[in-house]
Amino acid sequence: MPELIRVCVAGVTGWTGSAVAKAVEAATDLQLVAGVARSDPASFSSVVEALDAADADVLVDYTHAGVVKENVFAAITRGVGVVVGSSGLTAADYAEIDVRAREQHVGVIAAGNFSVTAALLLRFAADAARHLDAWELIDYASSGKPDAPSGTSRELAERLDGIRAPRLGVPLDETLGARDARGATVGRTQVHSLRLPSFTVSTEAVFAAEGERLSIRQDAGESPAPYVAGTLLAVRALPGRVGLTRGLDQLLD
Repeated sequence: MPELIRVCVAGVTGWTGSAVAKAVEAATDLQLVAGVARSDPASFSSVVEALDAADADVLVDYTHAGVVKENVFAAITRGVGVVVGSSGLTAADYAEIDVRAREQHVGVIAAGNFSVTAALLLRFAADAARHLDAWELIDYASSGKPDAPSGTSRELAERLDGIRAPRLGVPLDETLGARDARGATVGRTQVHSLRLPSFTVSTEAVFAAEGERLSIRQDAGESPAPYVAGTLLAVRALPGRVGLTRGLDQLLD
């Protein structure tokens, strides 16, 4: 019988983290050995405390942008693999994480969004970028989301950057009026972040050519259920991996 994968969930009382923890407890091949939540007296208050006390194989991080990098490095240093579901990490952060993970011979799987539809958005948009040379991204999220762009939109922009730079009609430094109205440049793609009530997270890639447009959009609902299956897929794929794997779509084939 295969050994259980021992899991620590950081953000265990959060919207997604609590659902992931319940799914881990219900799985026959996984074991929840620790949870981290600063506001819950029944949980550990930090990842360092949890990993020093519990024998974990994988840290699942659903915390927030301010602490995720620190949590990932704490796990890597202790030889614990990581599934990163929190946003806020940049391409430079991921490069640093990849180096550190390879040095420690552990794996890290990160996705801006662990839902299958978000993974397919990455795949379809990358294919579109090979055929259409102009695009921009629109990033929608709730009014209370502090980081911009969302992890999904950042991951998509960086994925497209690996294909080529989009064509711009007017160079950004020649923009008349308010330059910031053209959005933020992530990689080489313009990303426009909207923060409004009633949104969870939505990402739209708009491609255009002469006389036609193609929009590919992924909308997250009000339940964490779409993220649970993808997170558990990543947890199960982590043993034996070394270094960083970015994108749930990398695990779908």
